[in-house]
Amino acid sequence: MSLDSLKSSIPDYAKDLRLNLGSVIGNSELPAQQLWGTVLATAIASRSPIVLRELAPEAKANLSPEAYTAARSAAAVMAMNNVFYRTRHLLSDHEYGTLRAGLRMNVIGNPGVDKVDFELWSFAVSAINGCGLCLDSHEQVLRKASVSRETVQEAFKIASVIQAVGVTLDAEAILGD
Repeated sequence: MSLDSLKSSIPDYAKDLRLNLGSVIGNSELPAQQLWGTVLATAIASRSPIVLRELAPEAKANLSPEAYTAARSAAAVMAMNNVFYRTRHLLSDHEYGTLRAGLRMNVIGNPGVDKVDFELWSFAVSAINGCGLCLDSHEQVLRKASVSRETVQEAFKIASVIQAVGVTLDAEAILGD
């Protein structure tokens, strides 16, 4: 199972996704750890068994055990945080924003990898999950750490393509025509 296998399973009507998947992963200027951590975290966030099954082994081969675990941790904690903070933000009663969250998020403070990498992965997962507050928060941390806008955009390009591939292949698995 691999990136090539995943690309070959994308139907012709979604050829742009096939090309974009090859481009955002194969031509990325991100360092390997940032790239493959972003790929893994967003593959998890896409909720697509097909995408995760195809990309996780390649991510595992390109990441240290610590980075592989940290990318999975980013996907897990952001699955919780994106729902919590998006809901808090969307509620018209702003008093919820003054209440203590009371949720454990220790991994954010000690992810086991460079904090910038973890922030990038958290940002990319937040792009898939659509939490504006989390996107802004992680983007600000990244920019304060001198991460370029191009790098930040690279993360959400990867997220958008992986999400689209997941949606398309999951639909194909059901429709099968």
